[in-house]
Amino acid sequence: MIEPILVFGIPVDFILFALTLLGVALFHHKTLQVALAGLAAIIVYKLVFTGFKHGAGLAGLGHHMAHEWVTLGNLFLLLMGFALLSRHFEESRIPDEMPALLPDDWKGGVVLLVLVFVLSSFLDNIAAALIGGTVARHVFRGKVHIGYLAAIVAASNAGGAGSVVGDTTTTMMWIAGVSPLAVVEAYIAAIVSMLIFAVPASIQQQRYSPIQKNASKGLKIDPARVFIVAAILFAALAANITANVKFPALLDIVPVLGIAVWAVVLLTAPWRAPDWKVMPETFKGTVFLLALVTAASLMPVERLPAASWPTTLGLGFVSAVFDNIPLTALALKQGGYDWGYLAYAVGFGGSMIWFGSSAGVALSNMYPEAKSVGRWVSQGWPVAAAYVIGFFVMLAVLGWHPDRPV
Repeated sequence: MIEPILVFGIPVDFILFALTLLGVALFHHKTLQVALAGLAAIIVYKLVFTGFKHGAGLAGLGHHMAHEWVTLGNLFLLLMGFALLSRHFEESRIPDEMPALLPDDWKGGVVLLVLVFVLSSFLDNIAAALIGGTVARHVFRGKVHIGYLAAIVAASNAGGAGSVVGDTTTTMMWIAGVSPLAVVEAYIAAIVSMLIFAVPASIQQQRYSPIQKNASKGLKIDPARVFIVAAILFAALAANITANVKFPALLDIVPVLGIAVWAVVLLTAPWRAPDWKVMPETFKGTVFLLALVTAASLMPVERLPAASWPTTLGLGFVSAVFDNIPLTALALKQGGYDWGYLAYAVGFGGSMIWFGSSAGVALSNMYPEAKSVGRWVSQGWPVAAAYVIGFFVMLAVLGWHPDRPV
């Protein structure tokens, strides 16, 4: 790859990517078209002018995609599979029972966010966000405030930040040799942030559409669908742990988690048919995310700024618009980070904008009105405030203790 062309000191690649993100923010009803057009422009530019990391021309693009396909394949399979999981969960009728279990006022919203946080600590954060969004649709009579949607995404990302099985980025750290104990300290910041954003977001929601006080009478939970939901979640968790412990090299060549999820979806389909009607809209949202992730992977980022706590704090804001998977890969290659801080920053930071994390994209497929950067930021402001406060509380409690390069 030759040196990138600079305009006022900025590589043209970054300018094209920034314009794509700006287009997504401004034209939120055409996000897929904008993302695909932006990706196409970046690819054409690199084909004509600079080439790719692994070579020039179509061969270079092919080598790049061969390197990225496992990540993209996992995201595609998980987003599509977990959309079906959320429909199985909804049709199990468990969400209809939740009003009877949750407190009747704003504290019910807080309890639901805590449940999402806990689920995400041992399940994939996409699944936790979708389960939370499904319950919210029932207990709030289908009217969910965008600030509360941002809080659901934030809770799912915060819950996964301190667990090596709760988020793709923390799993990457585990694969690279970072101790799970080095990551778990992220829960100090994550729990503080939860305490900060959960209450105002739940009060917003209670004022917008109060929690349903009484569950519908005569409900009958479908145990078959409950079993299918549990089986899908268990398959994802078991595949993640088994592959990391026994076959770590396999994770670089096969989308293990996505395949495990779809194996259960298809095996149980004759028992209870999935709701295939959600697939077209989910497919659009998934392709949108894959376009942004692919565009981010094509950026000429060979090195991050020197590892420090200010750099790590900044990476959280960057991850709100730039895919956190390549950021994490670069940080692991560079070394010198305190991994608990990095896990919190790149995991939770993406919650600040709806397309900053896969959980946010998945939930916005369920709630298309959330695809507005302006409304997400203005109504979900407690999330950004919580990110900064949680980071500095963690810094005050633990200090900064960088690790050696892994």
